[in-house]
Amino acid sequence: MNWMFWKKKTTRVDCRGLSCPQPVIAVKDALEAGNRLLEVVVDNEAAKDTITRFAEDRNCTVSGLKAENGCWTLTVKAGRVCCQKQVGPENYSCASAASTASAGSGGSSGLVYVISSASMGQGSDDLGWALLQTYVQTIHKITPLPEKILLYNEGVKLVAEESGALKALEQLQEQGVDVLACGTCLNFYELTAALRVGRITDMYEIMSTVNNAAKVVSPS
Repeated sequence: MNWMFWKKKTTRVDCRGLSCPQPVIAVKDALEAGNRLLEVVVDNEAAKDTITRFAEDRNCTVSGLKAENGCWTLTVKAGRVCCQKQVGPENYSCASAASTASAGSGGSSGLVYVISSASMGQGSDDLGWALLQTYVQTIHKITPLPEKILLYNEGVKLVAEESGALKALEQLQEQGVDVLACGTCLNFYELTAALRVGRITDMYEIMSTVNNAAKVVSPS
């Protein structure tokens, strides 16, 4: 689509009440429909951050403010390069600046670790939690380092509770490993404010990461 004919009016995209990955998909659809200026309303910080990364990756400018009712209003303005190309979900990568810059350590292996539980194996929960902490503490000793570690369901507790796993994840992040925690899961367990390491992600990025991974490893 020729960028000169894109719509110049402000288009409102109300994402309140939408669960991930619907907010970022709504913004993508609005941009691809030819709208150059969007007013996007979201009601959670995870959606705000994901939309901001998504738009900036496409050379859009994003500004926003938090309203009194707990919602964020983002202004997304499409640049010329953003308007010239349409990017599908399969091409979306929201790697953080830190992980992109440190590809030499863990950022380019294509290896993804997926942790979806607060326990390793079946049986005693206490034993399973202890084993899982040891598992995470051992990751840095294995070559190559993972490019990303995805945490969802009870796995997000690893980034919010004092433990050996938390310290190990902090160390891995310093080595260039991108640690991602499911925003919906953090909200469900009321742990969003307790996030200690990594960044919040959504199902859109989780599925894209797993789909594009060279290898996926998960503790059983």
